[in-house]
Amino acid sequence: MCLFAFSIIKGPKVHMFYPPQPKGNPPSVPHGRAPQESTSAEHGRATNPTRDLTGLIGKHLIYTYDNGWQYEIYVKNANTFSYRIHSGIVGGRWVTDQDAHLTNVGDNIYKIAWDEPTGTTVSIVVNLARRKIYGTIFFPRWIADDPAKTICHQNRHLERMRGYRDQGPTYPKLVIDEAGTITFVEDCGAERSDVIDRPPAELPVGYTSRRN
Repeated sequence: MCLFAFSIIKGPKVHMFYPPQPKGNPPSVPHGRAPQESTSAEHGRATNPTRDLTGLIGKHLIYTYDNGWQYEIYVKNANTFSYRIHSGIVGGRWVTDQDAHLTNVGDNIYKIAWDEPTGTTVSIVVNLARRKIYGTIFFPRWIADDPAKTICHQNRHLERMRGYRDQGPTYPKLVIDEAGTITFVEDCGAERSDVIDRPPAELPVGYTSRRN
């Protein structure tokens, strides 16, 4: 049976998720083997050959959720993207070349979903026609309790992130479910490494306040 507990607070929509209780003995796991985040091969690179991502690849977006959290993404190719977080509980964090599932779900509407080494899973829908973002973030409990642990350039600290993940706790998860508005969009072209290449603190004044 799956149990959910909900709490309402001022600000983001927050849900507390508790895992289902297993019946009988849990499946055996080899001693010392840690759960792993999804690998590139598991991200469906060949499972949806008809997907059309031409309107998304190369796009650089800055958007703000209704709760005030500001994010930035650059879609490098059909399998990877980079992001920077400017505000929110993990503001200052940035990640490059994150593996993801990317697909089109409508005219100029795309879904990006991914699983991180931290144990966080995320799914966002990008509506370029309406310049809207719809995102759901599933934070493990250890991040909800101490989000500052993840504020870094994750690529340089992968083993540390996995160590925090394996140590936990994972549950109850913190679920953030929000809509947002795209305030800046530009086409930078594919396969660039200089669009998101530094932490938010090193960006010029006014970088995130640009509008177009």
